[in-house]
Amino acid sequence: MTRTPALALEALHKHFGATEVVCGVDLSVQAGERMAVIGPNGAGKSTLFNLISGHARPSAGAVRLHGRSISGLQPFEIARLGLARSFQISNVFPQLSVYENLRCSVLWSLGYGYSFWRLVGSLRDATGRTEALLERVGLAGQAQTLAAHLPYAQQRALELGITLGSGADVLLLDEPTAGMNRSEAAYFTALIRTATAGKTLLLVEHDMDVVAELADTIAVLVQGRIIACGTPQAVRANPAVQAAYLGVAA
Repeated sequence: MTRTPALALEALHKHFGATEVVCGVDLSVQAGERMAVIGPNGAGKSTLFNLISGHARPSAGAVRLHGRSISGLQPFEIARLGLARSFQISNVFPQLSVYENLRCSVLWSLGYGYSFWRLVGSLRDATGRTEALLERVGLAGQAQTLAAHLPYAQQRALELGITLGSGADVLLLDEPTAGMNRSEAAYFTALIRTATAGKTLLLVEHDMDVVAELADTIAVLVQGRIIACGTPQAVRANPAVQAAYLGVAA
C-alpha cells in the first residue's frame, strides 16, 4: 500500500514574466522525514518555499499537504492545516516577552483566537503548553526577557518555538543557522534535532555540516530544477551534483 506523502510537489512551476524560476519540480516528503533542499545561490530555493507556504502562487502544478491541495491558499490557511514556516530573518514580536511570544502561538493553535472576555492567565491548557515549549527550546530561563533583548541565536530558538507552538506537523525551516558562528550553529542544529523530533522537516540550508547533521535525504535544486534527490551519500556521489557545485564534467 502506497503511503500518502506528508508534503508533495507536483510539476510545480513559477515564472515572473518571461523568467521561469521554478521549472516543473516534483518532490515528495514522507511523514517524519527530514529533507534538506540545497543548491547554488539563485537556484530558486526561497521561491520554492514561498510556493509551499502560500506566500506565492504557482504558475502551474500543485502543492499537497497530506494529500490535500493547498495551492492558492493564504499562508494562515495553510498554517491552520498543519504546515508552519520559519524565515531567514528572525520573525518575532520584539516588544513582547519570550513567554508572551510563545503563548500567542499556542493560543491560536488551541483555537482561542480573539476572546476579550477570557482572562488569558486562566487558560491552563495554554499555560501548560507554553511552559513546555519554553523548556523544549531551551528558553525557560529567559521567559520574561523581551524578545528584542535576546542574543541572535536565542531569537532563532524563540522563532523555532513559535513555529512548534502552532501545532503543525510539517515544518519548513529557511536557512535556520544563517548569521550564526560555528558554536551557535552547532548548538542550534542540536536544538532543532531534539525539538522537532517526530515532525516532518523540510529545510533550506547552505551549511553542509548542518545538512549532514539534520537531513535523512537531500534534494538538489539547480536553475529551478531538481537534479538529484536521495541519501546524503548518493547525492554526494552524483555526477550532476558534482558538476553543479565543483564545475567538473558530468
